[in-house]
Amino acid sequence: MALRSLWRLGLASTAMAGGVGGAVIVSSDDPATAIKLCTSVPLRLFRVSVAAASIAFDYEYSLMGLPEGSSERSKVKHEVHIRGARKLEELCFKNGGIYIKLGQHLGQLEYLVPQEYVEILRESMLNKCPVSSYEQVCEVVKSELGELPDKIFKDFDPVPIASASLAQVHVAHDHDGKKLAVKVQHIHMTDSAAADYATVELIVNTLHQFFPSFDYRWLIDEVRDSLPKELDFLVEAKNSVKCMDNFRKLSPSIADYVYAPRVYWNLSTSKLLTMEYIEGAQINDLKGIRGLGLRPVDVANLLSKTFAEMMFRHGFVHCDPHEANLIVRPHPSSKRGIFGKRKPQLILLDHGLYKELDVETRTNYAALWKALVFADANAIKENCVKLGAGEDLYPLFAGILTMRPWERVIDPAVDHLVMRGSEGDHSELQMYASQYFPEITELLRRLPRVILLMLKTNDCLRAVNNSLLQRSSLESFLIIGRVSSEAVIEAKLLQNKSFLRYISAWLEDLSLEARMFVMRIALWIFQLRRTLAF
Repeated sequence: MALRSLWRLGLASTAMAGGVGGAVIVSSDDPATAIKLCTSVPLRLFRVSVAAASIAFDYEYSLMGLPEGSSERSKVKHEVHIRGARKLEELCFKNGGIYIKLGQHLGQLEYLVPQEYVEILRESMLNKCPVSSYEQVCEVVKSELGELPDKIFKDFDPVPIASASLAQVHVAHDHDGKKLAVKVQHIHMTDSAAADYATVELIVNTLHQFFPSFDYRWLIDEVRDSLPKELDFLVEAKNSVKCMDNFRKLSPSIADYVYAPRVYWNLSTSKLLTMEYIEGAQINDLKGIRGLGLRPVDVANLLSKTFAEMMFRHGFVHCDPHEANLIVRPHPSSKRGIFGKRKPQLILLDHGLYKELDVETRTNYAALWKALVFADANAIKENCVKLGAGEDLYPLFAGILTMRPWERVIDPAVDHLVMRGSEGDHSELQMYASQYFPEITELLRRLPRVILLMLKTNDCLRAVNNSLLQRSSLESFLIIGRVSSEAVIEAKLLQNKSFLRYISAWLEDLSLEARMFVMRIALWIFQLRRTLAF
């Protein structure tokens, strides 16, 4: 039945594609190019319906007759998951554009998709994106800056050092010898993105018609809002400047340890961004990090501090912190310590996707994380409800944020949120994802879009942290607990101006500081025991 519905979906979607293409052509600044691009819309829709039907048939046929819970079914399901992930990967690369960005996002959703999909999509979507030819790059550079690259730059490497869904990066030198990173948007990306958006909108709406429980229409609103900003590199440049200003003004204690490449405004436009080139190791390159004299645990702690400050204090958050967008280097002014180690500096790349949290949302989100770290069940419920999860789905919201079942979320043990990285942990997560899929879908529909982006950010940070330490970290949760707690106290003090209210707020949170002290002692003992065990 589901397979027949998918085929009907494909036929209906393809039949409607002409109208979508027409809308894109009318709205385009370059109708001739748009006409050419929009001929691909029916083909893209057809590829989607074929891939979906093929994956659905594989599950239905391969698992037929295998008893639920049997070892044979588990083995076959694992193989089908891998085949399904490969088909989805192929679809994303063939369609390109937004599809690759969606594939990147799916690769972070451990609470929603099987682990096989997470591993395959996370690896391929970040590191194997399509590359524009040098001729296409030259066309964009000339269109944006008026001359070919060899006229504007002293030298320009025709082979990109990185490629993503929307752009690729080339190394160049200016005429003064400064090394530059030049981010060039893929040619005709603005028009193809419009076609992609129209296609995704049609797919999601049609899927909802055939399968009412599949309601991801909120995704359309998010793409509509974020895509134009990501395609305007001047917005990205301004975001990087604002991010650094926030650290200097609001988080001076770590401002010197967080950096964004300098922008060369005279060589930047909406489709081309020229920045200083930063040498460093990608944040998941453990060998490279150690080779720079840095400790992965110090990098993980700095990452946690950086994004905790953004989320709970600044309210202006980099929402795409996956491994390809984060590099690390030794702090330029730091010297080697007694054990030969240096302090890290985190370099934030790709500032195209930011979200602003208003004061109320930021404070509620900080209060929620404070409650999660200290296993305060009443405060968890209160702040989950404030953020839109409702009286019925707040345990699920807490579970998605922490990747822990409710029983562990409210466990008073110091390390109650730490994942061991064992097979049992992953099996438990996949069981919950399968069992509560309709509830997860409903929760994602309810939550404000800005919170959905915080979930995406959370997923990315968890993946990076796990690649650095091969596990989740108690220290990271202590950092989150401290920064979120301080942000809540600051919010209270801003609301309560008088001296007596100041004292009241201080006394109210005095016990918090005591608990933080106890947790730090527990962490020290935990680390000492682990050291002695070796």
